[in-house]
Amino acid sequence: MAEVKINPVTLDIVKDSLIAVSNEVFYAFARTSMSPIIYETLDYASGIADVDGRLLTQGNGACGFIGLIAPMIQEIIHKYGKENMHSGDVYLINDPYLGGGTHLSDIGMVMPVFYGEELIAFIGNKAHWSDVGGMAAGSFTTDSQDVFQEGLRFSGVKLLDQGEICKPLLEMIKSNVRFPETSEGDMWGQIASLRTGYKRIGELCEKYTVEVVKESMKRLLEQGAKIAYNRIKELPKGSWEMEEFMDDDGYGNLVRVKVKITITEDEFIADFTGSSPQVASPINTGYSSLCAGVKVIYMSILGPELAVNDGVFEPMRIFAEDGSIMRCHAPAPTSCYFESMIYASDVVWKALAPVFPEALGAGHMLSVCSVVLAGTKQESGEPFLIVEPTGGGWGASDGKDGEVGQFCVGDGETYNVPVEMAENRYGIMIDEYSLHTDGMGAGKYRGGSGAVRSYRAMTDGQLFTASFGRNKFPAWGAAGGKDGSYNYFEFHNADGSKEGPMGIVARHVMNKDDVVYMVTCTGGGYGNPLERDPELVAWDVKNEYISIRQAEEDYGVIVDADTFEVKGLTDARK
Repeated sequence: MAEVKINPVTLDIVKDSLIAVSNEVFYAFARTSMSPIIYETLDYASGIADVDGRLLTQGNGACGFIGLIAPMIQEIIHKYGKENMHSGDVYLINDPYLGGGTHLSDIGMVMPVFYGEELIAFIGNKAHWSDVGGMAAGSFTTDSQDVFQEGLRFSGVKLLDQGEICKPLLEMIKSNVRFPETSEGDMWGQIASLRTGYKRIGELCEKYTVEVVKESMKRLLEQGAKIAYNRIKELPKGSWEMEEFMDDDGYGNLVRVKVKITITEDEFIADFTGSSPQVASPINTGYSSLCAGVKVIYMSILGPELAVNDGVFEPMRIFAEDGSIMRCHAPAPTSCYFESMIYASDVVWKALAPVFPEALGAGHMLSVCSVVLAGTKQESGEPFLIVEPTGGGWGASDGKDGEVGQFCVGDGETYNVPVEMAENRYGIMIDEYSLHTDGMGAGKYRGGSGAVRSYRAMTDGQLFTASFGRNKFPAWGAAGGKDGSYNYFEFHNADGSKEGPMGIVARHVMNKDDVVYMVTCTGGGYGNPLERDPELVAWDVKNEYISIRQAEEDYGVIVDADTFEVKGLTDARK
């Protein structure tokens, strides 16, 4: 058969159309889901892969899902074989130890795409369901000791067979989750978004022919790899090591996270050998999510503007010891896998920050600061469930102050539930939602503010679970900047007593008018604080980002308490 010559302009049009299809799949799910953690928080991702499961394009709400779609699809291909797949099939997978795995709450779905009788691509999405069963409402908790306590585990099962739902599987799901209507609604929303992508890819084949679409897929991967290898060649070469300790394994023990980064002419290598063994608390992560955490920093260095596909990731090599906290195996609990995944990002970030100051600034809040609150509504008595992340401060960078009240690097383009919706849907009152400025990392460029969020229980017997990492070790400063502060929460009880501060708790009972006071850290500073423009220091005092005392002690600037003008400079500053 003669080689088909295709206009390169047409190839690029179809290539960009595939990216648009991936975005449509992403937003179709947001518009058809039933859980606020999906349609408000955007805690999910979607993507398109070629016939071999290589990622072509991905839409992310959660940055921590970067590149998790492809290994999930490849796991399904390996288990079933492409020759046994049919149009209309959908597979379900959430096993944390298999490709694309995170924790059981993140439900992955995979759909093969056919044009006529030919399998040409795959579409996948991965979304956090509010509940998948297990020992605690919300399923992910901070005191599970094995995966069996965390909910339903699907190691790649067929949910739809040629378009027909597997009714026994659906009934099993509905019988084992606490909010079956919501879970079923999210399930059909995921399926609907996959079908949207299937339809759009078919339309591209109709318009441009299937040969052009397949060549465009190939072009996407080739371009991604070419750009990645060219940029790797331009990077500084060498090896850099970093070691940090996670705050707590749930039993008061520190957990080591160690990495050695090596950049050669054609490889970016991250070796986590020497990190702690997996633990009996749910902060373990599987290999796929470890890779996802490293990919976030890799993309920051290589170019955040680049399209995400497996061509771009071709130069990456990631190693971790089997059975370690960075590559756990069954039955290790993984509910709070994000803590170790983001610590993996952070050690790579911290190791490379001096080498790539234009791309990597000072340390940020690090933790998802996840919150689960279950109880009953004050008016109807109906059960409610809150599952959401919490925003915090980011570190400053060369030429820029830190971002204020943003989510951690693992969350990416996600949001918290708005105050009005939270008070309407749940049995709480939000007493405060403000900036946390105390302890902001000083520097020539200062760290960003954290956040304060207070929930008041409106009924008795509410159960609060949270994991606030970075509660012992503050956000680190860079290039001479000072450290930021810590994440923590306290309970201010109706009887006037207080409990805390603390960083981890499971199902703490809150009764009517008890308040949980949640505080996220301020980011690290960048550069010598004594080099910050005195007028900017005075402006920070006026706008309550820093105190008059901090202005004098950290910045050497004396600010008038009434006019907020610069009165003078300290001897250290002079």
